[in-house]
Amino acid sequence: MAKRPDIVMFMTDNQPAELLGCYGNDEVLTPHIDALADDSFVFDNAFCVNGMCSPCRASVMTGLMPSQHGIHTWIDDRLRDRWPEGWSPLAQFATLPAILARHGYATALIGKYHMGAPDHPQIGFQHWVTNPHGHVTDFWNGTYIENGETRHYDGHSVDYYTDKAIEYIESAPAARPFFAFIPYNAPYGHWPALKGRARNRFRDLYDSMDMHSIPREGLHENAIARFLRKVSDSVGGVDHSSELRCPNDLETLRNYFSEMTMVDDGVGRVLDALGRLHRLDDTLIIYTTDHGFSLGHHGIWGHSQATLPAHAHRESFSIPLILRHGDRFQTRREAHHVSQIDLFATILELAGIDPDGHNADSPARSFAPVLTGGAPATGDEVFLEQEETRAIRTPRWLYKHRFPLAPQPPYADELYDLRTDPGERNDLAGDPVHDGVRKMLRQRIERFFGTYSDPRYDLWQGGAPQSSSDKPWLWKEAWGDDWSAPFQRD
Repeated sequence: MAKRPDIVMFMTDNQPAELLGCYGNDEVLTPHIDALADDSFVFDNAFCVNGMCSPCRASVMTGLMPSQHGIHTWIDDRLRDRWPEGWSPLAQFATLPAILARHGYATALIGKYHMGAPDHPQIGFQHWVTNPHGHVTDFWNGTYIENGETRHYDGHSVDYYTDKAIEYIESAPAARPFFAFIPYNAPYGHWPALKGRARNRFRDLYDSMDMHSIPREGLHENAIARFLRKVSDSVGGVDHSSELRCPNDLETLRNYFSEMTMVDDGVGRVLDALGRLHRLDDTLIIYTTDHGFSLGHHGIWGHSQATLPAHAHRESFSIPLILRHGDRFQTRREAHHVSQIDLFATILELAGIDPDGHNADSPARSFAPVLTGGAPATGDEVFLEQEETRAIRTPRWLYKHRFPLAPQPPYADELYDLRTDPGERNDLAGDPVHDGVRKMLRQRIERFFGTYSDPRYDLWQGGAPQSSSDKPWLWKEAWGDDWSAPFQRD
């Protein structure tokens, strides 16, 4: 058998697809990623399954939906003292790095983890370089974990992870394939990491940018409702105001764009190293992110759970997906809808490993044939979930179905005709003319999650998350006071 391909998968933190020049943004400076896209297969309609970090990363690693693997929101590592020693919520599942390792791959994680205890090598990664927490408070002068040893780095985290990725690739033996997962912890998008003027070397390039690529909009009423609920639930005077203060804040936007350019620089350096080592054309290159991010679109800043109820607008779920493997793939753009969970089956197939039998209940569909001119998998749609909101997106429709037992008044469903309303502004859910469409789409959602969920973790059926919920009060109201999440903030 021919040597399996080396694999480098870049994953950014909180980045919509539209924050790249190659996806149409004429202000952000991403020359290296744009050049990669020009020589790659690019999906224009790739979507994450959830609008938060930990669930999406878990879904890419397992090919499972959050209601199957049980991680529904970010894992709050401020509660680490409550975790079992070396806790990994993915230990019960077959994971992408573990499968690759069993087939002869050297595997490395070099970047943000945020799926359990970061000081223990887990889920199949043999080489382990990460930060000790998932949230980002500062990109500078951080403490890191290198294979169990604590290190300090005087500089920017993107430079640190880039240096470590290049070191790993340079030391990789030519006779054995490697899988290098490089999840940068930028551009991120939250205070305090983006508060005040960014100190990175690209910030000055954005001083004169008017940020016209980001709309100026009033705050969404559901974002205000979420803020008020968080204030009422918070203890200890926690400040939740950034989600309402960041939209339309030019300094924060410019900082965010400059951190994106830092990531672009790191990607360029890794690709240059592969070229210098004569390994570029034999390496499967994947560029993606964990989930999208709203930068003020619809009057919302941040994740899909930045509103009450959680939303499913494009900006928080649209992700870049760029793939290159020398001249083996077509160089073109594809409009067919794909989900990030499809990466699980696709990477295995491209590595010469049969994806069937690994998490056999996975809904992941390999798109490997499409890369070389084959037909897309059946079904031009993706399914999304954010606790109380489940959604289906097709070329024509976006339908958001809300948990029917939510507190009164009930959270309303939403329906958008993407053919006539690509900006998702005109909610048609209350229009009797569209009752048939709404019913059909709801049935498709119910059929999908009826097939692809685990009763233990399906919140809509009384299940509980492996870690925590964004809205424990909602699930207690629905299922009773005995409902609980194991690692929930008081």
